[in-house]
Order: sequence, then C-alpha cells, then structure tokens
Amino acid sequence: MSSDEPAGPPGAGDGADRPRDRAARRAERRARRKRHGLRRLLPTWRMVFGGALLLLLLLCGAFAAGYLLVKIPPANASATAQSNIYLYADGTTQIASSGTVNRENVPLSAVPKTVQRAVLAAEDRDFYHESAIDPRAMVRAAWDTVTGKGIQSGSTITQQYVKNYYLNQQQTVKRKVEEFFIAIKLDREQSKDQILEGYLNTSYFGRNAYGIQAAARAYYGEDVSQLDTAQGAYLASLLNAPSAYDVVANPQNKDRAVARWNYVLDGMVKEHWLAAPTRASLRFPQPVQSSAPSGLSGQRGYLVEAIRNYLVDNKIIDEQTLDAGGFRITTTIEKSREDDFTAAAQDQLLGKLGDSGTDRYVRAGGASIDPATGNVVALYGGVDYTKQYVDNATRRDYQVGSTFKPFVFASAVQNGSTTQDGDPITPDTVYDGTNGRQVQGPNGPIGYAPDNEDDVDYGDITVAQATNQSVNAVYAQMAEDVGSSKVKSTAVSLGLPATTPNLSAYPSIALGVATASPLDMAQAYATLDDHGSYLPYTLVTKIVKDGHTVRLPQRVPKPAVSRQAADTTTSMLQNVVDAPDGTGTAAQAAGVPAAGKTGTAEDDKAAWFAGYTPDLVTVVAVMGQNSTTGTQEPLYGATGLDRVNGGGFPAQIWADYTAAALKGVNVPDFDLHLQPGASPSPSAPPDSSPPTDTPPSQPPGTPPGEPSSPPGMSPSGGGFTGGLDGGLDAGASGGTDGGDNGGDTSGGTDGGPGGTVGPSGGTTNGGTIAGTDGGTTMGAAGGGGPGGAGGPPPAG
Repeated sequence: MSSDEPAGPPGAGDGADRPRDRAARRAERRARRKRHGLRRLLPTWRMVFGGALLLLLLLCGAFAAGYLLVKIPPANASATAQSNIYLYADGTTQIASSGTVNRENVPLSAVPKTVQRAVLAAEDRDFYHESAIDPRAMVRAAWDTVTGKGIQSGSTITQQYVKNYYLNQQQTVKRKVEEFFIAIKLDREQSKDQILEGYLNTSYFGRNAYGIQAAARAYYGEDVSQLDTAQGAYLASLLNAPSAYDVVANPQNKDRAVARWNYVLDGMVKEHWLAAPTRASLRFPQPVQSSAPSGLSGQRGYLVEAIRNYLVDNKIIDEQTLDAGGFRITTTIEKSREDDFTAAAQDQLLGKLGDSGTDRYVRAGGASIDPATGNVVALYGGVDYTKQYVDNATRRDYQVGSTFKPFVFASAVQNGSTTQDGDPITPDTVYDGTNGRQVQGPNGPIGYAPDNEDDVDYGDITVAQATNQSVNAVYAQMAEDVGSSKVKSTAVSLGLPATTPNLSAYPSIALGVATASPLDMAQAYATLDDHGSYLPYTLVTKIVKDGHTVRLPQRVPKPAVSRQAADTTTSMLQNVVDAPDGTGTAAQAAGVPAAGKTGTAEDDKAAWFAGYTPDLVTVVAVMGQNSTTGTQEPLYGATGLDRVNGGGFPAQIWADYTAAALKGVNVPDFDLHLQPGASPSPSAPPDSSPPTDTPPSQPPGTPPGEPSSPPGMSPSGGGFTGGLDGGLDAGASGGTDGGDNGGDTSGGTDGGPGGTVGPSGGTTNGGTIAGTDGGTTMGAAGGGGPGGAGGPPPAG
C-alpha cells in the first residue's frame, strides 16, 4: 500500500491489542481499589449494606412471627381476685382476711373530660395521636434502667392497659414482648376511647381501689361524675405511686404528692386542655379519711397495713400482685402480746381521755421487738383502724426528741471521741450544762445555743447525769465533739433508715429533730440491746400461695457498733430508769431489769419512751394530732395535766405492757462489757413482787449501809428498804418479818425513803427493830423524802 492511500478507521489494525488494553485497565482499577493499612479491617459498603439488609429482614421476620404467634388472652386473674389471709405467729389464729378487689366499672362518658385529660397529662399526653407503642420511650426507659436510674416502664396507656387487664406486673422480657404485640393488635381492634375506658377501670389507685370510680369514692366519697379538675388531677397523680402519694396515710409524703399534682395540672395547660388562669386558681384537694372495712377494726387494720408495706417495701411481693390475693401470710405478731399492748394503752392513757380540749387530739403508738430474733412481736397503731386510719406505729412525721441522745453517746464510744479539751467521752466525763450555752467547735462558737428543758441551768454535770436529766446543752456539744456526720452514720448503722426525715448532720441532730417511727426506733434500740449487733426486723415468717412458698429475704446480723459502745450506753440508760433523778423512773413498775430513755418533741407535740429489757425492746409514743385538719397539736392539758412528758404516759404504758408481756418469764440481768473507765450502773435487779400502781422513785435492791456509787451513776439518797422492796432486803439483816411484812404495806406502795431517813429505814427500823415497821413506817417516811412517789416525773 502506498503512502498516498487513505488510512482505515482508528484501531482497525490493532484488534489483537484490545483484550490486552481492557485487562490492563481492569488491573489498574483493582490496584486503585486495593485496601491498605487499617482500612483492610473495615467492612466495605457492600458488606455494611448487606448486613443491614439481612438484619432488617430478620427483624421483619421476627415481628411477623411474633404478631402471628402472640394472641390476645382472656382477662387475668385480678378480675376475680382472692382474699389474703393474715395469721398470728402461731400460724393458725387469723388476724384478718383482706385483698378483695374494690372495683366498679363505668363508661368513659361518665368520667368528666377534665378528669380524662388529667390522666392523659400524667401518663400519656400523646395517647390520641400515637400508635400503641412508643419506641423512643421504650428505648429511653431501657437505657435508664440499665444505667441505674431505676426501673422505667416507657409504656403507653395502651401498653399499661394490656399489662393491667391481660398480663401481670412482672418485669420480665417475656411479659414485655407479649405486651408489645398484644398492644399493637389491641390498637387495631379497639378504638382509643375503648382503650382509655378500660385503662381507667383497671388501674390501681391505692386504698384497695381499682378503677376511677372506686378511687373517687375512696378518696373523695363522691361519684366519679362529680369530680372536679383538682380532684381528678390528684387521682391521676396516684397512678405513679398509689400508696406513697396517699397524703392521709403518709402525710410525710405530701410535698411529693403535691409536686406530682402540680406536674399534672401544668401538663394540662401545656396541652391547651386547661386555661392558665383556671390553673392558677386551683388548690390542692385534701382527700377524706379512709373508711376501712369493718373486718379491719381495732388493731387488725394497722397490722395488715404494716405487713403489706413491709412486703412491698422489701420487694417481697409487689403491691398489685399482693392485692390480687391468694396469699396465706404468717406474721411475727404474737396475739397475747398484741392484746397486752392494747390493754396497756387503754388502761394507762386512752381510758383517761375526755371528749373535749386537748384530749380530742391525743393518739398513741408503739412497737415491740424480740432483739434476739428481730421479730416484731407487737404493734400498737392507735385506738381503732376504722376510726383513726394513720398507723401511729409506723408513721414518720413526729420528732423523736431525746430518745435520740443514746445514739450520740454510742457514736462517741464507737469513734473514740474526745471533748474539745481532749478528754475521752465516758459516762463520767464532765460537760457544761448551762442553759442556752453556745456549742463550741474547733474554732469557737458555731452559732447554735439550744435551751434545756424548762430553761434549767445545770452547770458542770457528768454525761451520765446529763442523760438522766436529758440536758440538751451537753448533748448538742457532744454531737459537735463526735462529729454530726459520724452521729448520723451511727444512727443509720443502728437501724434508723437513711431516708429518715430531718436526719441531718448538724449538732441539733442530738436533740431528736429527726422524725423516725416507733418501729424505726425499736429497731435501733434492739441493736443496742443486742450488744451492738444489727439484725433487720421482720414482720413475716412464712408466705404460701397455691401450695408454693414465697422466698423471704435473708436477714444476716452484722456489727453496727462495738459491744463496749452498746453496753456502756445500756448501762447509762439503766440509770435513767433506776436513779432518783432519772426521767424514766415510771418504767420501774415493770418489775424487771430495764434500760430506757424519755423524749419530748418540740412544743410538746409528742412524748416518747424507748426502753428495753434483755429480752424485749419496746418504744411507745404519745402524739397530738387534730383528726379533722391533720395538723400536729401540743399535748398541753391532756387528761388535765399541765404537760405530757416521756416519763409520764409513755413510760407508764411501757411498764404496764412489759410486765404483762414478760409475765412468768425469768428475765436475766443485763450482761454488759463497758468501755474502759466507765462505772457500771449500781442498780441491782428488782424484786419479783407485783408492780404497784405508783412507780417507786428510787431503784430497788441496794443493800443497806453500802456506800453510794460514783457521781452521776448512782441514786442520791439512803437505803431502799422502805421502797419497792418494802423491807425485803431489810428482812435479810433484821429477820424474816422485816422482809415479808414490810413489803406488803405502805413501804411497797409509797416509795422508798430518801435523804437521811433512808439509811435508818434500811439499817435500823427495817431490820433490827420490827419487820412490819420496816415496810409501813419507813415506807411512809420514804414517800416524803426526796424522789418519793407522788411527785411529778422529771421532764423528758
């Protein structure tokens, strides 16, 4: 071909080169795509896309399978709930039968629109605009649960209705999965109004009220159609915590309940369901007193309520499962001791009250624990559950007063504390008991100067004497010396709940501004009685349902304070009962070795006695409360007295109950190991003769002619032969008649001799001269001496 011929088409002559070019280009692209370094460890986009697609297909398959397999079941057993049977400790005698569901279904049209919207504002504001489930809320609730913010439901009203009506309250994965699919199906089969109606009729509101109608009657005594907006908002608030937000049963929780009520109303305003001016005009609607079933009259209702709370608070059985019924519950309550407690309160206090003045406000409560087992053997909740609904044995809204002071001293010994001058704190340590004295810190006064009872100046006084006479100035300073935070820690270790209202780390903690319940205080004193070993109390020994035993929590004793700290405190508290200047001398009437402490709340709104023997711990409180308004009232003028102190009615009830509860029991002496340098209480065990109506003013059992014990740990006065022993010891030194006859007459009743008369009563007249006069003559003389019976007890 000549050079003048035209060339062919491009590439026409290189057909053989094309495959090689394409192969080169492919190789070049592969080289560019080749992954180097850490990129080799990362999945490609194809892998990510494929994995996501596979996961989506699996989820869709699982959803379809769940939707097809999970059926809407019939209503759960709560629709036909059984009763619960509560038994005394013997396992056969019945306390009460309760648990029947109180429900009356109503159509949604009977529920005022504002009440419906209040419920929506509280539980699910998007109910009418959302699907049956809220995935975002569920994820958020799951995250909160996993991160320790508490178990959260994240459930819509539809899901809650499914849980209430078709399933149960168990927090399990299986139940949540079933709830998820049933809610979706139900949302397709029923209207929103039908679901809301079912929810309102099945929800639990407390007071054994299931459904909005039962709640309206239980809390306001009205038909649901008559509820106003404020009342509806309160009932809606209860859905979050039914029993806790009942401000009548738990007045200490009123601030929380009101906050929840405000949250509901503010939500209604936010959703444009309530005008802001109307919202501003609403006031909290105080619910009425609960009207308990007649089968819960007397102490039975208080016992059932205390046991219910114990089971729920300790997560043994949740509230709604318990109310579904079918449980047979054996308690630790001993019927004979429960009856003894009721009789003591009636005989020593309630039977003396009139129908007017302060007498109308007087209430009593108490708790009794076996320190060896932690069993609560008796609870006294009040005059009658059907008349006074609040349980005075478990309520936490009255100051415990000076019954807290032993915890301060126990903390001092436990922590090896010293005074500001560096002296170890023992019963014999001297403090300044001047009224209104400024508490001194390391850098001088701290700005706190508490008054003593009746503004008495005591000057220099030992810790033991300050305990006998409940000197505020001494114990406020001691709390500062020990460290208020250490005192609080010791109190909690002994058994007071860490959440006790007003249990604050400040020197005023020593004066008992905390508002623990009598049961809480009995728990703490039981730890002292058991030589510093803390064993959580229990109210239940066995629970059975459908032949299956419910597992109870393990209770393992653990050291709270050292034995020396507990026992030295007990030794001082023996003196409070036995010494003539002690505030708890009325407790001597129990006729057994005893230790205890009196207490009086601010403005005399409550009076306490916390006492124990080696075998039994009992705390008694007398409180003032207006039954109509619920406000706390001073006890001035009750039964015609100027004032009521812990050494009065509370100590008298304690002595009466303890004598009856331990009748026939050989009560041993306290076995005490004291801190180095502490002097033992000089009191010997009382005689076994029946206690007299008027408690002796001096401790029995001191042999005639023995020298007195160290200051602050011994009675100030002479022989005790003419007192409680009534010549018993004198008989040992002066003849049989001196012991026997002397004890049966005025000597046993009128009190022991005091001052200089006492020794001659014990040494001369009581034994040597004549047995009869040893009791009669010297008993009368003793009554006129210092500390003789008939005078008012020292202020507590």
